[in-house]
Amino acid sequence: MLINLLSRMAVSGFEGFEKRLELHFSGDDPKKTQMGLRMIDFGSINRVLHAVQCTVVSAVGNHHFDAYVLSESSLFVYPTKIIIKTCGTTQLLKSIRPLIHYAGLLGFYLSACKYTRGSFIFPASQPYPHTSFKDEVLYIENNLPKSLCYRKASIMPSKFTPSHSWHVFTASDGSNFGDGNTNSNSSDNDDSYYTVEVCMTDLDQALAKKFFRLPGDDNPGDVAGKEMTKITGIGEINRKALICDYAFDPCGYSMNGMDNEKYSTIHVTPEAGFSYASYECLGSTRPHNNDDGGAGIIEELKKVVQVFRPGTMSVATSMGANIEPGVWARLASGLEAMGLKLRSCSIDEFPSMETIFYQTFTCCRK
Repeated sequence: MLINLLSRMAVSGFEGFEKRLELHFSGDDPKKTQMGLRMIDFGSINRVLHAVQCTVVSAVGNHHFDAYVLSESSLFVYPTKIIIKTCGTTQLLKSIRPLIHYAGLLGFYLSACKYTRGSFIFPASQPYPHTSFKDEVLYIENNLPKSLCYRKASIMPSKFTPSHSWHVFTASDGSNFGDGNTNSNSSDNDDSYYTVEVCMTDLDQALAKKFFRLPGDDNPGDVAGKEMTKITGIGEINRKALICDYAFDPCGYSMNGMDNEKYSTIHVTPEAGFSYASYECLGSTRPHNNDDGGAGIIEELKKVVQVFRPGTMSVATSMGANIEPGVWARLASGLEAMGLKLRSCSIDEFPSMETIFYQTFTCCRK
């Protein structure tokens, strides 16, 4: 909490755009993969987050994974996969080396790495190694094992909205990223899943005000967070999800959702002039998830648009080789039906990893 407030004070405006790191691990002992990385103790997790410069404010877990709300965004720990995303002036990439170390103590080795982020609103305020994408890529490469030899860095542009370019770095050892063989009990490394990362700026001012705490509100962050979840409509985005939420003081909001093996997360920086919100979730082509090739995600994104009504919105859809590519096109059609106009679309392939479809939209407000 203190770190969150200091970050807001450190720059002219709070940096909402998150840095996101996804690490995949493999192990030789099938018994260990049942819990896997979830066996990393909380003290070790705190040491990793100390290096990043953030803390845990709330946590929840289910049969498939553990989810932590952080003072700056979120951490998800699956048996063989870790996702950590942080905002503000955190140094996310400093988590790579300790995470590899703690996974190694459990008998796991790094098999794939993926780093993504949007374009910072306040790039001059970012500390090393986040001073530029070039610096970030060099830092990652210097901290990865040489076995991850399939590497690519790319900036996916948005010509109409250049402030929404998408930065991606991937590295893999070529061992069939997303082949589904690591753990059939979770979504890590399962090729029926795809990731949707949404970044929104210029939020509707009236809706953004709902993410400010009222004067005199001295409720704990988790209590205030539940109230924000209710009054903003976030609880309606996926009614099946178990939500762990938190409201910051004087403003700001984070939540993690757990729907069986699928996660979702929302982070909001509502201040006028640099308002920002993100939404991220897993989609699935599995019939039992009722996604119908993206239909479930489209409905969720429609509700997200209703909650925030952003002026500009970007959607990065990351899919494995076995995902039917029409999913991203249906996502675009669904958002256009909500009154958003598709402004740009770019596609890039990453060796031994995924194909990313990156789209930007603008909203015509009445």
